[in-house]
Amino acid sequence: MLRLGTLFLATLSLTAASTYCARAQQVTGELGSPSATTTIDGRYLPNPPASFDGEIGLDAKSSKSYWPPQIVPQKGAPNILLIMTDDAGYGVSGTFGGVIPTPAMDRVANTGLRFTQFHSTALCSPTRAALITGRNHHSVGFGVISEQATGFPGYDSIIGVDNATIGEILKQNGYATSWFGKNHNTPAFQYSTAGPFNQWPTGMGFDYFYGFMGGDTNQWEPYLFQNTTQIFPWVGKPDYNLITDEADNAIDHIKQLNAAAPDKPFFVYYVPGATHAPHHPSKEWIDKFKGKFDMGWNELREQIFANQKRLGVIPANTQLTAWPDSLPKWETLDADSKKLFARQAEVYAAYVAYSDYEIGRVIQAVDDLGKLDNTLIIYIEGDNGTSAEGSVLGTPNELITIEGMQMPVAEQMKFYDSWGSNQTYPHMSVAWSWAFDTPFKWTKQVASHFGGTRQGMAMSWPARIKDAGGIRSQFHHVIDIVPTILEATGIEAPAMVDGAAQKPIEGVSMAYSWDNAQAPSARKTQYFEMFGNRGIYNDGWYACTTPPAAPWLMGTTTMPDVVDGYTWELYNLTEDYSQNNDLAAKNPDKLKKMQELFLMEAAKYDVFPLDNSILERLLTPRPSATAGRKEFAYSGVMSGIPTSNAPNVVNRSYTITAEVSIPEGGGEGMLVTTGGRFGGYGFYLLKGKPVFLYNFVNMARFRWEGQDALSAGKHILVFDFKSDGPGFGKGGTGILKVDDKEVANEKIPHTIPALMPWDETFDVGVDTRTGVDETDYQVPFAFNGEIAKLTVNLQP
Repeated sequence: MLRLGTLFLATLSLTAASTYCARAQQVTGELGSPSATTTIDGRYLPNPPASFDGEIGLDAKSSKSYWPPQIVPQKGAPNILLIMTDDAGYGVSGTFGGVIPTPAMDRVANTGLRFTQFHSTALCSPTRAALITGRNHHSVGFGVISEQATGFPGYDSIIGVDNATIGEILKQNGYATSWFGKNHNTPAFQYSTAGPFNQWPTGMGFDYFYGFMGGDTNQWEPYLFQNTTQIFPWVGKPDYNLITDEADNAIDHIKQLNAAAPDKPFFVYYVPGATHAPHHPSKEWIDKFKGKFDMGWNELREQIFANQKRLGVIPANTQLTAWPDSLPKWETLDADSKKLFARQAEVYAAYVAYSDYEIGRVIQAVDDLGKLDNTLIIYIEGDNGTSAEGSVLGTPNELITIEGMQMPVAEQMKFYDSWGSNQTYPHMSVAWSWAFDTPFKWTKQVASHFGGTRQGMAMSWPARIKDAGGIRSQFHHVIDIVPTILEATGIEAPAMVDGAAQKPIEGVSMAYSWDNAQAPSARKTQYFEMFGNRGIYNDGWYACTTPPAAPWLMGTTTMPDVVDGYTWELYNLTEDYSQNNDLAAKNPDKLKKMQELFLMEAAKYDVFPLDNSILERLLTPRPSATAGRKEFAYSGVMSGIPTSNAPNVVNRSYTITAEVSIPEGGGEGMLVTTGGRFGGYGFYLLKGKPVFLYNFVNMARFRWEGQDALSAGKHILVFDFKSDGPGFGKGGTGILKVDDKEVANEKIPHTIPALMPWDETFDVGVDTRTGVDETDYQVPFAFNGEIAKLTVNLQP
């Protein structure tokens, strides 16, 4: 009888069929059966389709079925739990000498290894892009955070199809992949429901995502997504906190995976928002640290330094770098300042400990399933050094300091009792940040010095790493994590993914160090660059620029020429672990060679053009759905539009027009809003009266209000604002009109200089997040009438 299967195969590409067979590595079960599995070569993803090796006759009785084998990783391949916290320098965790207990990280270190020369890029989005791709941050378009993206290959925040993530590689090799917590690697102009979603986590190889998209979010009322859908799990739960919710969700997900497919290995990327501002731990954790920082930041440095030497996580000959003249010493402060600053540190420490506790629950869940022995855990404390973005004084609202402003201590004291609650969006003084980066100089944003880039990192895999509690001092970088995972899983880096040729992985595996503490560093060279500050490591030597301005000034100072206006320093790290002894004057020839090496590395990895602007880049036009638009029109109820896809009224004149119908009994509710409790505006009806309220970063509120309630029927409401600009944060004059009649006119001295709150949304007809004035209304404050048309007109 004619075998139709033979004819069918003849129509297939023989090349594809033979390629599939050549790539089949390890096969279990009988090929063609439903239980058969196979590993793949993996150099070309997705794996070419398997040939049909059954038989097809005229009917099922005369045919033989054949199932393609399920793709699995190699036998014994470990589960992967990749953990990274946020904004925490080398001296934060107790595991690396800090005064804040981190027992979950201790657990990883005590059953595995501590790495004492592991590095980030000095900023969050860039570090995260490098971490999940195994390539330098400029190579994958993340020379800065996405909100500062510019139209150059190294800075456009587009990872690109030629840079497949570790999630994509593991997924196509048979892993279940998931991502919990912070993203910040999707272009900020692609956060909306319009997508595209190819650079959302679910488009970058992760089967499941539960977290937030931007640099940070309110942990009490987060701007949260499940896959690509915004969700509100905090509504109606007064004790809700995202740090616990993320752990609950991850634990449930791991249990579900085990129940559904216990033999399928998982890759869990667990990256909570802690300890990036806002510092939002629960009260029970804050209470644990009451009085623990009354000794002040200078004594804290000494304690951390002594602990680090005792633990052996810094060499015995390490010197503690000098305290900077730009920051006050603790003993010079008045009583109120000491009280406020101690409170700031208590809340930060509570946030560190709280986050570590929840991470510990996730690790324990893996243990409870009997999977810990064959799980590779990588726990990185911080994606950069401790943040200096709270300014010298700290702040109850991060938006204030991000905009380049400060709040006096006396005003901040009003928030003392509520510090860390949902009534604050707090950050601590940079003096604490400097202390938490002990023994190094500088902080987050400074790529030239290890205060910005040196991270505590612990790694365990009980089935494979046997030197429990060991210390490794090889020089490594976040780009080395992907190749380490690939070596552990026996998976090759692909040459092609979805038809796109892949850039080479630029990291090197760290697995060589597992069995040999004395092995020389496999990484011989590594460049660093952020906002024009540069560094270059080569075989034990390190050259770097001197930061011309402190990062806590947020780019408000005049910067020197980025190419020729910087001073350089030189360090021999084999003798000077903490970058304490500058040898530039003594060894100019070596410095020159290092500078030349930086130029070569920078050219190789898309670092040029150098740019030391900060605030200016926040306002750079980007290819969003709003690019070039001056008029925006909406009708009915529309909520959840991210600020990047909404009309941006910052630093400009604008007119908002609402054509509404008021019901019998009077109008009430929100017409349009951007922002909320910590800054923004709302245009609404309150007891029938039109109100436009401008919340100046929770430091002042400016109000325009009509005297009369609107009658039932149709009305046209207008708010027209004429800016005193150009320039950052200029004031202006606002006029509120009802049916072309002026009902309120007020001039205000200033406006928000650069950014509306990034974790709020643009809403029409409702307010879905926090309110701009919670004495006036409570969310969702839905409008009880009809909005026929709402228009926002922007002027230059």
